Amino acid sequence: MYWLKLTLRNALRHKLRTLLTLLGLLVAILSFGLLQTVVDAWYTGANAAAPDRLVTRNAVSLVVPLPVHYRDKIRGLDGVRSVAAANWFAGVYQEPKNFFPQFAIDAAPYLAMYPEYRIDPDQLRDFMRDRKGVVIGRKLADTYGLKLGDVLPLRGTIFAGNWEFVIRAIYEGATPRTDTSQMFFHWQYLDETLRAKAPQRSSLAGVFVVQVSDISRAAEISAGIDALFRNSPAETYTETEQAFQIGFIRQTEAIVIAIRIVSFVVIFIILAVMANTMAMTARERIAEYATLKALGFGPLVLGGLIYGESLAIALSGAALGVALTFPVADWFGAKMGTLFPVFEVSSETVWLQLLSAVVVGIAAAWLPARRAARVRIVEGLRAIG
Repeated sequence: MYWLKLTLRNALRHKLRTLLTLLGLLVAILSFGLLQTVVDAWYTGANAAAPDRLVTRNAVSLVVPLPVHYRDKIRGLDGVRSVAAANWFAGVYQEPKNFFPQFAIDAAPYLAMYPEYRIDPDQLRDFMRDRKGVVIGRKLADTYGLKLGDVLPLRGTIFAGNWEFVIRAIYEGATPRTDTSQMFFHWQYLDETLRAKAPQRSSLAGVFVVQVSDISRAAEISAGIDALFRNSPAETYTETEQAFQIGFIRQTEAIVIAIRIVSFVVIFIILAVMANTMAMTARERIAEYATLKALGFGPLVLGGLIYGESLAIALSGAALGVALTFPVADWFGAKMGTLFPVFEVSSETVWLQLLSAVVVGIAAAWLPARRAARVRIVEGLRAIG
């Protein structure tokens, strides 16, 4: 208790200097936490992928569709529990900045594969009965003020024209990390419309989502699906849902790497600031350290005082930074709307923030503690008087 009291008194000797250092630490730890949360948000889709779901796409490119009759052939494979066709729609709601994922799906089998999307049974029944009905996520509904029964107009980009849908269901997430910013509508409605307006684009699916009965056979079943269509006009490439999601992330991997680098640069900068603070502190107290040595206190005690003060300042700043990370992340996530479907500070991020503070506290104290431990009594006492 005595050493703790002494450490705190040392830290508060120069209140303005300590306050400014704490402020710098707070900003650095807060920035580090937010940048790490951005990276986590980037990987949300991949982390939420289920191991029993596969995605089959055209082997040439994702933008090249597949004949929808592939669905029945895939369904007949041993080990396949369910198959659903899906198309990326990419419609514009009101203005281009209002981006959110939109999918035309085989409603019944597709939604059954995603138990993390919690839909009220009555709402689900209404959706299944309405060919123009849509299911939207809770975050999407809250972001744009949408509610059940509202007409949702979209201007098609991939599928040209003005489309109108009716909101029949709003799904909730099973966990806070479930993406609730998406919209789903009936693939049959899209196909029927295309058959009337652009027959050459009908009876095609962007991807097939495949649920397997045995996770251990996922690789075998993936190879089996691709073997079915080898040497056909539209060969396939099948991978796990997680690998499929990571494929998208790789397209922007440079951005993710840059964000990671910036987050650690922020910590390095505050390390330099903290090291300067502790160096100034140690230089001012050379005479005190020499006096303590003359009284019989060893190098470990002197080093312990400096390390204790440095860690106390670093951890105090980190505590404030961590505490502010949560409300700032909530505010930031709300401002981003559906751009980041899930923007939640993870426990791993908090531990990284605290670990960074400990590293900064220890590293900043290393040279001052070494200098204090090596100070010669005679040279140190010269400063007195």
